Amino acid sequence: MTASSADRPEGLPEPERVSIDELALRKGVRPIRSAEDLAQDGVFDTDEELDAFLEHVAAMRHADIA
Repeated sequence: MTASSADRPEGLPEPERVSIDELALRKGVRPIRSAEDLAQDGVFDTDEELDAFLEHVAAMRHADIA
Protein backbone atom coordinates (compact mmCIF):
# COMPACT_ATOMS: atom_id res chain seq x y z
CA MET A 1 0.00 0.00 0.00
CA THR A 2 1.40 3.38 -0.93
CA ALA A 3 0.56 6.69 0.64
CA SER A 4 -0.75 9.49 -1.52
CA SER A 5 0.63 13.00 -1.29
CA ALA A 6 -2.52 13.89 0.68
CA ASP A 7 -1.35 11.47 3.41
CA ARG A 8 2.12 13.07 3.60
CA PRO A 9 2.66 15.57 6.42
CA GLU A 10 2.82 19.13 5.14
CA GLY A 11 6.30 20.40 4.36
CA LEU A 12 7.91 17.02 3.66
CA PRO A 13 9.27 16.68 0.12
CA GLU A 14 8.15 13.86 -2.13
CA PRO A 15 10.67 11.01 -2.03
CA GLU A 16 12.80 10.62 -5.12
CA ARG A 17 11.68 7.65 -7.19
CA VAL A 18 14.45 5.81 -8.99
CA SER A 19 14.69 2.44 -10.68
CA ILE A 20 16.50 -0.50 -9.14
CA ASP A 21 19.08 -0.18 -11.92
CA GLU A 22 19.73 3.45 -10.94
CA LEU A 23 20.06 2.51 -7.26
CA ALA A 24 22.58 -0.21 -8.16
CA LEU A 25 24.54 2.24 -10.31
CA ARG A 26 24.64 4.79 -7.49
CA LYS A 27 25.96 2.14 -5.08
CA GLY A 28 28.57 0.94 -7.57
CA VAL A 29 26.97 -2.48 -7.89
CA ARG A 30 27.95 -4.34 -11.04
CA PRO A 31 25.86 -7.15 -12.51
CA ILE A 32 27.26 -10.65 -12.33
CA ARG A 33 27.93 -11.79 -15.86
CA SER A 34 29.85 -15.03 -15.29
CA ALA A 35 31.00 -17.62 -12.77
CA GLU A 36 34.33 -15.81 -12.71
CA ASP A 37 32.55 -12.72 -11.34
CA LEU A 38 31.25 -14.88 -8.49
CA ALA A 39 34.79 -16.08 -7.72
CA GLN A 40 36.02 -12.57 -6.91
CA ASP A 41 37.04 -11.75 -3.34
CA GLY A 42 34.19 -10.68 -1.10
CA VAL A 43 31.35 -12.47 -2.88
CA PHE A 44 31.60 -15.79 -1.03
CA ASP A 45 33.53 -16.46 2.16
CA THR A 46 35.04 -19.73 0.92
CA ASP A 47 35.58 -21.67 -2.29
CA GLU A 48 33.27 -24.33 -0.84
CA GLU A 49 30.42 -21.80 -0.58
CA LEU A 50 30.98 -20.80 -4.20
CA ASP A 51 31.02 -24.45 -5.29
CA ALA A 52 27.80 -25.19 -3.39
CA PHE A 53 26.10 -22.17 -4.97
CA LEU A 54 27.17 -23.13 -8.49
CA GLU A 55 25.99 -26.72 -7.90
CA HIS A 56 22.62 -25.38 -6.75
CA VAL A 57 22.29 -23.14 -9.82
CA ALA A 58 23.20 -26.04 -12.13
CA ALA A 59 20.64 -28.30 -10.42
CA MET A 60 17.91 -25.64 -10.71
CA ARG A 61 18.67 -25.06 -14.40
CA HIS A 62 18.63 -28.81 -15.03
CA ALA A 63 15.30 -29.14 -13.20
CA ASP A 64 13.78 -26.47 -15.47
CA ILE A 65 14.92 -28.34 -18.57
CA ALA A 66 13.63 -31.76 -17.50
